[in-house]
Amino acid sequence: MSLISKHAFVSPKAKIGDNVIIKDLAIVEDDVIIGDNCEIHYNAQIENGARLAKGVKIFRGAVISCIPQDLKFHGEYTTLEIGESTTIREYATVSRGTDANKKTVVGKNCLLMNYVHIPHDSVVGDNVIMANAVTMGGHVIVEDWAIIGGLVGIHQFVKVGRHSFIAFSSRVTQDVPPYILAGGSPLNYKGLNLVGLKRRGFTEEAIRHIKQAYTYIYHSSYNISDALKAIKDSVPMTEEVKNIIEFIEKSERGIIRK
Repeated sequence: MSLISKHAFVSPKAKIGDNVIIKDLAIVEDDVIIGDNCEIHYNAQIENGARLAKGVKIFRGAVISCIPQDLKFHGEYTTLEIGESTTIREYATVSRGTDANKKTVVGKNCLLMNYVHIPHDSVVGDNVIMANAVTMGGHVIVEDWAIIGGLVGIHQFVKVGRHSFIAFSSRVTQDVPPYILAGGSPLNYKGLNLVGLKRRGFTEEAIRHIKQAYTYIYHSSYNISDALKAIKDSVPMTEEVKNIIEFIEKSERGIIRK
């Protein structure tokens, strides 16, 4: 049985699952799907196109599936998908897609803290943490398990690799490869995200191979193409090393440097 406050504004056209809590002054528009066991807190606004999976929590004042802040958006039908058990804290904003990608996606088990902004056509993976006031441009990709510190700004079309960590108040204008720690101004490579990797059960051998790969990229005289060739020739092709190579080969904005 769902608990919907009589002081909430919930469209009868919205599809509401079981055991959903919707608190005072929350707004749920027509074209909204809310899965089982979700919580919509005071003054939160869930706009058309929102698709919330099971166990999602939206806190006070957050605006979900809002119209993209993009002059190319002309009212086309698009959506926002939020995965299971993701929490979106106070006053965060998450826009739906534009005609470019048709949707914005936030994965499961994510934590988006106060005032985070996820813009149109972006894709956020699973288990991602964004601290307070992270702000992104459109079409950003953040891979699984990335952690982004507070007050970080991310340029449009940037890609952030899996299991990476970006330090507080950084400005991200180039791609951040997987498994690394990034900080400084301009943003640069600070080593491996060792604490995160160990917490998530990466073996010493896996970490050693990741370190070998990044030694060629960041601690040698090789350019990027030669570094990648050296990695392929001399580092075991573990899943992690393959991820590094693929990420860099597909980078369109170029990766951060040392």
